[in-house]
Amino acid sequence: MKSDNYYENAPDEIRQGLESAREIKDFLPPPEQLILKEDTKKVTIVLSQKSVEFFKEKSKVTHVPYQLMIRKVLDNYTEAYSQKSNT
Repeated sequence: MKSDNYYENAPDEIRQGLESAREIKDFLPPPEQLILKEDTKKVTIVLSQKSVEFFKEKSKVTHVPYQLMIRKVLDNYTEAYSQKSNT
């Protein structure tokens, strides 16, 4: 969406900012490249009711699937302790 508006009476600091602004190339990848697919393995796990309810509530607020949240927590834990055992 391009605007052809021109403001003649902008405050000096805004006018100077606009005059010195430069267009930058779009550096973000397309949406399909934002989330990388990881190799996954389906497992059966028994979790406490308290934990499942916690993640389901957070899922409603964030609109992120609760299974993905749980997987990310486990991945972060694995990453943290894998690095410690390698040193």
